[in-house]
Amino acid sequence: MGTTTNGLVCAHHHLYSTLARGMPAPPSTPTGFLQILDQVWWRLDAALDLDIIKWSAMLGAAEALLCGTTAIVDHHESPNAIEGSLDVIRDACASVGMRTNLSYGVTDRWEGGVMRHRVDRSSSMTDGARRGLAENERFLRSGGRGMVGVHASFTCGDETLESAAGLARDLGTGVHIHVAEGIEDSAAGERLEGIAADDWLLVHCVHLDRPLRGTIAHNPRSNMNNAVGYADPASRPNMTVLGTDGIGADMLEEARVAYARHREAHVTATPESAFRWLANGEQLFPEVRNDSVEWNYDHVESPWHAAFTPGVRPVNVSVDGIPVVVNGVPRMFDIEEIRAKAAEAAATLHSRL
Repeated sequence: MGTTTNGLVCAHHHLYSTLARGMPAPPSTPTGFLQILDQVWWRLDAALDLDIIKWSAMLGAAEALLCGTTAIVDHHESPNAIEGSLDVIRDACASVGMRTNLSYGVTDRWEGGVMRHRVDRSSSMTDGARRGLAENERFLRSGGRGMVGVHASFTCGDETLESAAGLARDLGTGVHIHVAEGIEDSAAGERLEGIAADDWLLVHCVHLDRPLRGTIAHNPRSNMNNAVGYADPASRPNMTVLGTDGIGADMLEEARVAYARHREAHVTATPESAFRWLANGEQLFPEVRNDSVEWNYDHVESPWHAAFTPGVRPVNVSVDGIPVVVNGVPRMFDIEEIRAKAAEAAATLHSRL
């Protein structure tokens, strides 16, 4: 039998995007990052309800476990279903055996269920942002594991950013925030420089123009898919971890993509960097050291083998000693039943789009 490793960590996910597969085409073809957000993801966010959120999270978590991922750091947004949404995600993931760290992405983009197309730093805090902050606080004070989520500085006024940072300090946790993913958020460094802390999770950082305190979550496949540029995390002093930004949670495959993108930018790059970023996920989720993944290949621990060997898959997966996948077959959940229920929820979601 093959090598056994600890469980893998997806350090930045959007589980609500699991049911986006096959969604209807947007009203017009996006030609840039802001149009992708406006025409695809922000429309999807607004169409979510708690039942859709449940099945999206459950399917995403089940598929992640089948890939050897046993912990997910999730960033959620559902402007028309905020209250209780983090509980729904936590419970859905726990039902299949997945560990989670959750946050709700606060934004001033929504006011009274209507999207605001202009937000600047002087914008007052919206009702949507207040409700998002309240959901983070309720979940964390009730014992939920997570961070205070913020969508991005370019969709938040200063009042909202400062309130989120203050809430995180009060609760003894960090802020989970998209940072300079596209050029639209290129002012993120200047706006966050005075408030970012070591326990913050800085997602993307493609166009970040200065050092910021915190851990960088690198999402190479998503950055390529959105054509926003290369973050080049190896050039920054921060610890780097790997996420998927919602494109599944096959973290071994994400590490391969991270290496290929790094090598494209720097011909001297080796797989060691990308697989170190993958291993750094344990710093966010030390509990995965109590999880085990037995692979169908003998040399998964070698970046040079893992980066270039096709068909490497988990055989057995245990979470805290409990077998959740045995001989490639789920033990804690019925994947076909989850897929069927998720397909029903997806049909509802897509009809709204």
